Amino acid sequence: MKKVIATPNAPKAVGPYSQAIEVNGTLYVSGQIPVVPADGSVPEKIEDQTRQSLKNIGAILEAAGMTYDNVVKTTVLLDDIANFAAANAVYAEFFTGDKPARACFQVAALPMGVKIEIEAIAVR
Repeated sequence: MKKVIATPNAPKAVGPYSQAIEVNGTLYVSGQIPVVPADGSVPEKIEDQTRQSLKNIGAILEAAGMTYDNVVKTTVLLDDIANFAAANAVYAEFFTGDKPARACFQVAALPMGVKIEIEAIAVR
């Protein structure tokens, strides 16, 4: 059974998709960009953008009754691979136990001109 997960504590979808979908105990979190849900602002620095993207994921995980410990896979999209080390340092603050599997790519551009987008898969 498919369940839509939505929370006002993460940015609303900017297109025809859900913040997350849970199916049979697996949560698929759509790519989260660093939009602050309260006011729609976007931090400037890659560290702050990474932190906000991960906070948005955390809000969605919480809405689904999960935590970062439930995350088994992430995909990180960067506008510039030169930001890898800075983003990685912040990412490590959120995943302190067993680390999820991950892929990281440089892409040509991201929505709203942000520097990072992160998607996640979590399981119960």
